[in-house]
This record gives sequence, C-alpha cells and structure tokens, in this order.
Amino acid sequence: MYRFLLSRQWVILTLIALALVPTMIELGFWQFHRHERRVEQNGLIARNLEAKPVPVTGLTSPGHTVPRADYWRTVTATGTYDPAGEVVVRRRTNADERVGFHVLTPLVLADGRVVLVNRGWVEGATDPRAYPPVPPAPGGTVTVTGRLKADETTRGSGIKDLAGLPPRQVMLINSEQRAGALGKPVLGGYLELSDPRPAGGKPEPIPEPDHGSIGAHMAYAIQWWLFTAGVPVGWVILVRRELRDRRAAEARNTPGPVPANV
Repeated sequence: MYRFLLSRQWVILTLIALALVPTMIELGFWQFHRHERRVEQNGLIARNLEAKPVPVTGLTSPGHTVPRADYWRTVTATGTYDPAGEVVVRRRTNADERVGFHVLTPLVLADGRVVLVNRGWVEGATDPRAYPPVPPAPGGTVTVTGRLKADETTRGSGIKDLAGLPPRQVMLINSEQRAGALGKPVLGGYLELSDPRPAGGKPEPIPEPDHGSIGAHMAYAIQWWLFTAGVPVGWVILVRRELRDRRAAEARNTPGPVPANV
C-alpha cells in the first residue's frame, strides 16, 4: 500500500522535506546566535557608558586599533580645536534619519598629538557638493568628553571610500587617513562628543547607541524551529491523506458480489 512513496513525485517531495529540516534548524541557530551577540553587545555598551571617564590617551595612541572591549568607553581630552583641519563626513544620518554630514574636528593636545572629535550632525547645503554650513568649534583650550570609537574602514562599515570628493569632505572617519592629511600624529580611533553640548544644539549631538532593545532574533529562532517540527508532521499528514484517498478509490473500483441465480 505504501509503494506510492517510491513514485517520482513522492521521492522529490520527501527529498525536499529532508533538505528543509537541517536548513531551518541552521537558520534557527543563526538567529539564536544573533540574539546572543545582541545581548552581549548591549551589556558591553551599558558597562562602558557607565564606566568612570578616563583620559583618551590612556586607551589609545597613534596607530592604535581600538579593541571592541573599549568601544563606547567614556573618555576625556583637553586641547585646542584646529578648525583648519576640520572636515565633514558624507552620507550620515541624524536621529530622524535625515541624511547630512558629521563634523570631524581635530583637537590638538598639549603634547602636539591630535584626537579626532566627531562634533555631531549638520544638514547639507543646497548644492550637495558644497561644504555645508558648520557652526565653528569653540576657541581656546577646551575639555571634552565623549565615547571612544574605532577607526572606520570600508570592510568594517560597508561604506565605500570614494575618490574625487569635494574639498574637505571624506567618506570615512579614519585616523590614519587624517594623520596623512594633517601631518601630525593622530590617536587611533576617534571621540564621539557628548559634552559640552553645543550652543543652540548645532551640530546635533549624536545620541547614545541603543542598548535597551534585543530585537526579534529569539522569536525568529523559535519560529524557524517550529517550522522544522512542522515539516515531518506535514509529511505524515500528506502520506496519510494519500493513503486514505487510494483506499477510497480502490473501494469504489472494487465490484460488489454477484447475485446468485434463482
């Protein structure tokens, strides 16, 4: 009665079911691992934001690659802004998802080294290739506080480092690139300004990274695993339905008993 399982149609259906099971199990674990990474990252962000501020020179130096463990650490720096070395970073969004620029201003420390300070977001000019209106950085000696971030790269950010940009515009925040342009030693990574707040709210301060939500990755993982369980159940239901239909067809086609001649 089960010989129909050897038919071409049922062999293909069974092979598809066998392929779907491990695929959906793997997709479930992929979402589960994404959930774990999100939870771990939220914990890292929270710990580093709550940590006591430290001088930026204690965590980075020229040529240093900021490790993930130090991302978003609260750091301080004292120096004078160098407006001549200021650039804007293209295609950046603010909290309202509007596209504009980030303002990247060098802060020259007492020893001559430089830390890059991302002062925040500004709107673009009417001409997209023109330098946007940027509020000037404070003059004199200033002490700033911010979140330490690693250098941006095309591989890490997915942002292409385009050539032929207008003057004083860049695609990536990268200390090595800026060191070459400034002709000064630049500390690895950069500082995302949080204090002091700019007068008039311009440039717009960059908000803290989200570390309160965990997304729907766990729900997606459970969903994939439920789909996995549904495949064999569905296959059995289809087999039983096919078997029932075949038995019903056989019953219809079986002739009844021949009446005896009287």
